[in-house]
Amino acid sequence: MKWLLLLGLVALSECLIYKVPLVKKKSLRRNLIQHGLLADYLKTHKLNPASKYLKEAASFTATETLENYLDMEYFGTIGIGTPAQEFTVIFDTGSSNLWVPSVYCSSLACYNHNLFNPEDSSTFEATSETVSIAYGTGSMTGILGYDTVQVGGISDTNQIFGLSETEPGSFLYYAPFDGILGLAYPSISASGATPVFDNLWDQGLVSQDLFSVYLSSDDESGSVVMFGGIDSSYYSGSLNWVPLSSETYWQITVDSVTLNGEAIACSATCQAIVDTGTSLLAGPTTAISSIQNYIGASENSDGDMVVSCSAASELPNIIFTINGVQYPLPSSAYILESDDECISGFQGMDLPTSSGDLWILGDVFIRQYFTVFDRANNQVGLASAA
Repeated sequence: MKWLLLLGLVALSECLIYKVPLVKKKSLRRNLIQHGLLADYLKTHKLNPASKYLKEAASFTATETLENYLDMEYFGTIGIGTPAQEFTVIFDTGSSNLWVPSVYCSSLACYNHNLFNPEDSSTFEATSETVSIAYGTGSMTGILGYDTVQVGGISDTNQIFGLSETEPGSFLYYAPFDGILGLAYPSISASGATPVFDNLWDQGLVSQDLFSVYLSSDDESGSVVMFGGIDSSYYSGSLNWVPLSSETYWQITVDSVTLNGEAIACSATCQAIVDTGTSLLAGPTTAISSIQNYIGASENSDGDMVVSCSAASELPNIIFTINGVQYPLPSSAYILESDDECISGFQGMDLPTSSGDLWILGDVFIRQYFTVFDRANNQVGLASAA
C-alpha cells in the first residue's frame, strides 16, 4: 500500500502484558529551582499580578515547523551534537525512541541519508547499550548514546538516542526523512531510553507537560508540533478532552463509527491510538472492508482501494464518536487524490489486543482535528483544525 506510512506500534505485545507504572511528574516550580530559573521567572511575572490569567504566562514553548510531504508524511529538522549535525525526523506519537542513521550503518538506507558521526561532536557520550526497534513499516538496530539535541529552537541536553547500525529493507531507503523522534509514553520505549519530550520536561525547558500538533492539508505548509503549549489560532471552537485508556501509545476509546446515522463499525466501542506516524486511518480488516463497501471503493492493479473521482465529492461523512462527541470525516478528508486516481484513506490492518483490535487514527484524522497530547492529565484534546 503505497500510501501507508506506519511507524508506531513498537513492542505491542510487551505493553499488553505489563501494567504501566505511574510516573510522578515534577512541578514547574521544582523544575525551575533545579535549573536556577525560578528567580528570573518570578521577577518577570511579578510585573503583572494577573499574569497567571494571561495566555502568555508561564509560556515556555518550543515550536517545531514540519514539512508536509504529499500529505503522506510530516517531518521536521533537528540538530544533534556540538556543533549540531542536522537530520530530518518524523515526529511520531506512535513510538517513543529518537534515532538517526549513523556512520556505523552498513545498510543501503544509510547511503542516501544524513549520518551522525560521534567523532564530530564534542558533547557526545557513548554507551555500551544496544537498541532494536520494529515499526509497522521498517526497522532498525543500533547503539545508544547521549548528546545535545536542538529541537524547536531549544537545547535538549543529555538526550539518549539511537545511532543506527542496520536499517533493513527498502522502506527507509526510499524515505524522504532520516530518522524518527518518538512522542509516546516511556513505557514502550525500546531499551528503556528516555523519550525527548520527557527529557524536555524534566529539564524545565517547557512550562506545560503537554504538546500539540497541527497538520496542514493539500501539501500546504504551516504544520507544527508545539512542545509545552497550545495555540488557539490552529483550531476553531473548543477543545474536547478524551481520557486515555492506556498510557503506552496515545490510546483512547471510540464509541462508534457511523455513516448516515447507521453504525458501520465499532458499534460496541473500540480502542484507537492517535498516531502522527501513520499516514492513513487504519482499523480491523473486517470493519474497514465494511467502510470500503459503503463508499464504493474497489481494488486497483496496485492494490489501492479507489473510488470514482467524479463521485468522490458526493460521498457522505463518516463519523467517529469519541467520549460522546462526534468527529465527522468528510470525503475530502478520507479520499486522497494521487496520479489522477481517488484513493480511499482507510486501510485494513489487524492489531489484536486484550481489548480487541486497535484502530489507528493517523494523519487522515489528525489533519481534520488539531490535537493536544496532555501528559500531565493523561488525555487527548481534540478540536476542529482551523
